[in-house]
Formats: sequence, structure tokens, C-alpha cells
Amino acid sequence: MSATPVTLVGLGPMGRAMVRALLAAGHPVTVWNRTADRAAGAVADGATLAASPADALAASELVILSLTDYRAMYDVLGGATTALTGRTIVNLSSDTPARAREAAAWAARHGAHFVAGGVMVPPPMVGTEAAYVYYSGPSEVFEAHRPALTRIGAPRHLGEDPGLAQLMYLAHLDVFLTSLSALMHATALLGAAGISATRAVPELMQTVAGIPAMLRAGGDDPGARIDAGEHPGDMNTVTMMGATAEHVLDTSDALGIDLALPRAVRAHYLRAIADGHGKDGWTRIVDGIRTPRTPA
Repeated sequence: MSATPVTLVGLGPMGRAMVRALLAAGHPVTVWNRTADRAAGAVADGATLAASPADALAASELVILSLTDYRAMYDVLGGATTALTGRTIVNLSSDTPARAREAAAWAARHGAHFVAGGVMVPPPMVGTEAAYVYYSGPSEVFEAHRPALTRIGAPRHLGEDPGLAQLMYLAHLDVFLTSLSALMHATALLGAAGISATRAVPELMQTVAGIPAMLRAGGDDPGARIDAGEHPGDMNTVTMMGATAEHVLDTSDALGIDLALPRAVRAHYLRAIADGHGKDGWTRIVDGIRTPRTPA
């Protein structure tokens, strides 16, 4: 059976990588981009350049969007809504869960199916065994296009709510961005004492690489314990970790380093201690994060 045609709108680095992966798997690919010159590489690889968004929609039942954000979807497709009928829009652009739900409703009003997604690897890894993509939206619509979507990366469908894929995508970025800030804060902390970044970063990366093993040190699944409301304090207690957070803050202050991040971290432990959980394990801080207090 021949591979199904796919239209891809948006030819930034991620869009171009997806085009290459789909073409390599034998899918006929039609492309469109607001800056037409960016399509030259895709066309050279074997894609067909559509003359307009309406022509791009007409070319394939499956239409994948790789745009700056969801606003760009309306900018590009808003003038071609009559061509949306019967199409499946898979939006792999980044935005918020609320905007994904709004986009699903907009697509439905124009007779189209809508699936939201988030690609969890950088462009060079698209189409490789390491690639994976979160999706959410109607299961039967997703399943109908699973074979083509698998060419981009292993698909992980989270449920019917179109906002779930964006929420999972942003949760990953929450971990990623916070970790990057922590790494740079620690680099600045050491730099204040004359230790170069060249020396500091490899040392600090040992902790980054060791976090998974630390989380599993108790022998159980930490996520399952959190779901069960269990926070054993046999190793790293809230009080102990809070004291360390205090030391990081004091040292940052003494060395003239930005205090926003260490203050935020310390606040999580202070809240858990104030709630009477000082002897619990450090994962207890999730309670305060879930239910922030309104400032007086």
C-alpha cells in the first residue's frame, strides 16, 4: 500500500526536518511557507510547493502545522477556511493548553478534525529512533493517521482533551528550562569565586546526570509514592533540604549572585515546614506547589 500524502505548513528547522523524515518514508509531501524561499530545500528533496494555503490544504487529508504559535495558524489558514472541510489538522506548534482547545473548536466549526501535538526532540533527531511526540485529541482521528505520524517520532497519545499534549510539552520544558537556569546560576556562583565555566560546567553536569539515580534511590517509583500521598523521610527530609536551600541562598547573597531562583526554591521548603511536614521526604513540597497561598 502506498504511503498517504501529507501536507506540511511551516518550514522552519523543525518543519524541514519533518518533511525530510516523511519523504524518506515514501510519503508524497506538499509544503507551504509564508516565506517561499524557505521551501527551496524541501522542493529539492522531493516535496511539492503549493501556490497558496488553500492549495496546500487541498493536496492532502492530513495537514501538519509547524508554526511559531497557534496565532500563526489563524493567520495562515484563516483565509482558506472553506478548504478545511474533511481535513485533519495536526498542529505541532507550541502554545498553551487553552489555545489548543480553542483551535480544536475553531477547526470543528470549519468541518475539520484537530489533533494537538508537541515534538520532544530537536530537529536533527526527528525521524530517528530517539524521537517521540505527544498527541491529544480524538482517538479515532489520531489512530487513522498514526502510520504517517510515526515517521516523525514514536507517537504517544495522551487522551481526547486537545490541551493535554501542550500541557505535557510545557511540563517537560518546565523541567528543562528550570534546570538550565539552575545550571547557569551554579556556574555564576562558582565564577564569583574565580572558577571558570570551562571547569565548572563539567563538574556540575555530574549532578544533572545523576538525578535519575537519586530519584530511584529509595527503590520505589517516586511518582507512584507521590500519587499515594506517601513522602517517606528516611533520606532527604524537607528540613534537611530546606537548610541546604538556605545555605545556597545565603552564599548567593554573599557573592552578589541573583537571588530569584534560590529564593523560590527555599520558599517551597519553608512552606512544607510551616505546614508541619519537616520530617517528611523532600517530595512533600509538591503539596505547596499545587496549592499556593494567596499573599495577604
